[in-house]
Amino acid sequence: MITNNKRAIIVGIFIFLGIAIFIITVLTLGSQHKTFEKSITISAVFDDVNGLQKGNNVWFSGVKIGTIKKISLAGNSRVNVIMNIEEHSHQFIRKNAKAKISTDGLIGNKIVVIYGGSPQTPEVETGDVLGIDKLPTTDEMMNTLAKNNDNFLEITNGFKVISKRLVDGQGTIGKLMTDETLVNNLDATANTLKRTSLNLEKVSSNVAAYTAKLSSQGSLANDLITDTVIFNKLRSTVQQLQQVAETSKSIMDNLKTSTNTFNEGLNNKNAPVGMLLHDEQAATNIKITLKNLQAGTKKLDEDLEALQHNFLLRGFFRKKARNEKADSTKD
Repeated sequence: MITNNKRAIIVGIFIFLGIAIFIITVLTLGSQHKTFEKSITISAVFDDVNGLQKGNNVWFSGVKIGTIKKISLAGNSRVNVIMNIEEHSHQFIRKNAKAKISTDGLIGNKIVVIYGGSPQTPEVETGDVLGIDKLPTTDEMMNTLAKNNDNFLEITNGFKVISKRLVDGQGTIGKLMTDETLVNNLDATANTLKRTSLNLEKVSSNVAAYTAKLSSQGSLANDLITDTVIFNKLRSTVQQLQQVAETSKSIMDNLKTSTNTFNEGLNNKNAPVGMLLHDEQAATNIKITLKNLQAGTKKLDEDLEALQHNFLLRGFFRKKARNEKADSTKD
């Protein structure tokens, strides 16, 4: 009798533990799938759900807010996905939000991600249909990857040809890598450019210094730039110099005219000067006349000397001599 009671107690304990485990499992699964929470139902129509299944999760801003309630074909190769959304979360989802198929982790289960929506738009309600973002299919991604591989192969072949030409010393870069003379020339050119830049820097410094001197108060350059009185005087001086130059030009023109006239007179045998230069007979007559004048002058001196010794005029000349002597003594 005691053994039977003990066996019944053990069986009862195992039954109680089984029921407890069952209840805990149901509550846990229900909590995970939001079975016992109030929710609203919204949907989205996709072209391809990429393996999405009933019971998969719905996420919004990185937070799980619901589960997939039902997946059914909607015609025209489209799939209608109905989602249960927690009642306390639907207030953050707007009617213009969008849904897309994503993956929970790198290789995890498929999920639906809700995103976007403007704050001015009302929140979703039961029966609303969200817009979708079309994602590339696996075939499209594989085709794109194949095209990228072909492009990468072409690029690799191009680099192979370029590298071979570089190794063979072809082209400008290849010559730079293999021709030492060209490298030396480039080095010399670089040094020349460096010296040129240094010279330009010095010139710039000199120009800056000269500009600073122009700005210095009291300097001639600054006065020339800023002092209107000096500038007006310089302008007046320039005008006077211009007038002097014009006058000098006029004088030079007159001298040139006079010189030409004189030269013409010298070359003209009928003119007096030309006659003196070119007519030998006239020159001879002038010489004879000068000799006669010289002889007459000498004879006149002798006559005057004789007059001084004449008794009629002797007193006059003596008196004149005394007066001249007296005047010289007073001086």
